[in-house]
Amino acid sequence: MRKNLPLYILLIFLIVVNAFFLYNYLGRGETKQQTNEHRPPGTFLVKELGFDDIQKEQFRALTREHRQKIRGISDDIRELKDVFFGGLSDTASEHINRDSIASLIGDLEATKDLEVYRHFKQVQELCNDSQKEKFGKIIQDALRRGGREQGPPHGNRPDGDRLPRPENRDGIWPPPRPNQ
Repeated sequence: MRKNLPLYILLIFLIVVNAFFLYNYLGRGETKQQTNEHRPPGTFLVKELGFDDIQKEQFRALTREHRQKIRGISDDIRELKDVFFGGLSDTASEHINRDSIASLIGDLEATKDLEVYRHFKQVQELCNDSQKEKFGKIIQDALRRGGREQGPPHGNRPDGDRLPRPENRDGIWPPPRPNQ
């Protein structure tokens, strides 16, 4: 029994550590994620802007219409990308098809962005003056943040900050491209 005592202690320690890990990983964290996932995206705007019942109903109708349009455009983009990347093995008309399909994908992405702009413009028209001011701040904040959460964490650099950007002599970044 004395020979195996360190093994028993190690075994008990590993069981406790595993139980703690499973509790934190599977138990408690999952409920927090589920509540965030099941909340419709528009509820943030409705809450922040303080929409009344009529505005809420108009907002829901706009959102349904917007989602249908975006879903249709996204489906078209997905089909074109399937054709685009499906042609990797086809070398006969590779260059012509690749450029035309990429151009079509770009046009659809632009259409999608215009639809998002149109939707937010319609939402802004639902707002009263004070709500329009709040809405503008929310949109500007979202644009400033942009894709910041999509990249790697900034903790790898000293102080977690970006390195300074080089500027051209006029102080404009990025510097203008020379004519080619």
